[in-house]
Amino acid sequence: MNNLMMKKLPNKWLALLNIPIQMGIIIFVFSYGGNWLDEKFPNDNSIYVKIATLVGVAIAFYNINRQLKEINKIDDQKKKQN
Repeated sequence: MNNLMMKKLPNKWLALLNIPIQMGIIIFVFSYGGNWLDEKFPNDNSIYVKIATLVGVAIAFYNINRQLKEINKIDDQKKKQN
């Protein structure tokens, strides 16, 4: 990559700061959906909110892993050019 393309790449610290926000939003949305399902289809153990929250956590961790791999890939490319 040339210098112009390297300048257009996002700052890795900015991407790292967004990760907890994205994680919180994903987990909140899934737990809210599970809570809605528990209200719509009542049961004794609130199983929908538990399952939905765990699915949200799994998706959030997958998203973090994917983003960190991309950040490391870009960082390695920058190091190779210098």
